[in-house]
Amino acid sequence: MAEKKAVDGMRLLSVGEVARRAGVPVSTLHFYEAKGLIASTRNAGNQRRFPALVLRTIAVIKVAQRTGIPLEEIKNAFGRYPPNSKLTAAQWGEMSTAWREDLNARIRTLEALRDSLDDCIGCGCLSLEDCPLRNPEDRLGLEGPGPRVLEAACRGS
Repeated sequence: MAEKKAVDGMRLLSVGEVARRAGVPVSTLHFYEAKGLIASTRNAGNQRRFPALVLRTIAVIKVAQRTGIPLEEIKNAFGRYPPNSKLTAAQWGEMSTAWREDLNARIRTLEALRDSLDDCIGCGCLSLEDCPLRNPEDRLGLEGPGPRVLEAACRGS
């Protein structure tokens, strides 16, 4: 199949070709488009066509999702720039910087959780409510809801 050209000279790809090259199902592309993460145009036969640059956007979305960044945050990051535009190295740097502190906080939380689980499971009681070492008389329950031990570990206290 011959590639079609957009008016501005950008290559246009069918939804199937984008899915194949990006390594995602067509339904994922439809989902991303419905969420406003990517944009397509329609040809005379009302078929979706995506600019080839969408492959880079999808790659960033996939990596960001793997790191736990919510789709809404990804959308907000891309929303600062025109849809289907070729972002500069500086713009990519801005996106990564914006996500860096959030990712660092997630890493600290995961490390604290990992370390807490080792300590807790090591004794065999498996109960933070009744644990005589970590939470005697359920004093953490009096401090409020949520993972008190983990939250304290993340704060460094």
